[in-house]
Amino acid sequence: MRAKLDSVLQSVNQVLLGKEQQVRLALTCLLAEGHLLIEDLPGMGKTTLSHTLAKVLGLSFQRIQFTSDLLPGDILGTSVFDKDTGQFVFHPGPIFAELVLADEINRATPKSQSALLEAMEEGQVTIEGATRPLPQPFFVIATQNPVSQGGTFALPESQLDRFMMRLSLGYPGKAAEKALLLGDSRRSLLPNLPALLDHRELALVQAEIPKVRASDALVDYVLRLVDATRTQPQFAWGLSPRASLALLAAARAWAFLAGRDYVIPEDVQAVLPAVVGHRLRERADPAGHGGGSLVQWLLREVPAL
Repeated sequence: MRAKLDSVLQSVNQVLLGKEQQVRLALTCLLAEGHLLIEDLPGMGKTTLSHTLAKVLGLSFQRIQFTSDLLPGDILGTSVFDKDTGQFVFHPGPIFAELVLADEINRATPKSQSALLEAMEEGQVTIEGATRPLPQPFFVIATQNPVSQGGTFALPESQLDRFMMRLSLGYPGKAAEKALLLGDSRRSLLPNLPALLDHRELALVQAEIPKVRASDALVDYVLRLVDATRTQPQFAWGLSPRASLALLAAARAWAFLAGRDYVIPEDVQAVLPAVVGHRLRERADPAGHGGGSLVQWLLREVPAL
């Protein structure tokens, strides 16, 4: 199974050039049954990454373009009266897909944002009094433009906390961008990508992640990281229990991708920036949007053993 996962990574990396670390983190997030937030400038490959993951994992894919006039019903679906039967027929929205790309989520109003985030949290939606389960697996990749750009509604901290990871793809390296310019369009490669895992195999892998062993010493390291955010004066607030659970789950998935059935401190350190960076704020600047310096402080100052 790990050989298939290696093939998945290789296939995605052939489409999204020069982003091996980010691709591995995105797959880690999916295997750990979290949701992913990608914050970056337009044109960096966010949509390409999402569509490619769906193709190689054999998942149904829907893209929701978030705009200021988007309504919750546009996401969840609505009932339409059928005059032939005399009954209302439910037409499911794009949320009923296995991999959903919520593009530019911070351009929609908070009401529409909440419709998506509640579905992510509950794994189901309630529409007109009826509860409808979402497909399994269910993975959301939300993208947002930097909040410095106009026309954005920043996600509050309580909603950011629902994303297991936040990534930034960034500019490609020179070699990767040259290959991009000289090669075929990345989108043209998508139709020929085979599905490398079926639903049963993906479910089996996801079920194996919680079985990856984390020793007491490793868990103590995670607790020291979390406790430092709650006690050190430079942090505006500490990490929640949801964050500590996400950190350990992501470390387990990272270890599994590395071919191990146990977690080591380096696994925690590899996923730490993506898992906690969007959850931290400096006390001196609680309205800021960068937890990078705080993450580096944690990696430098909190002992692994």
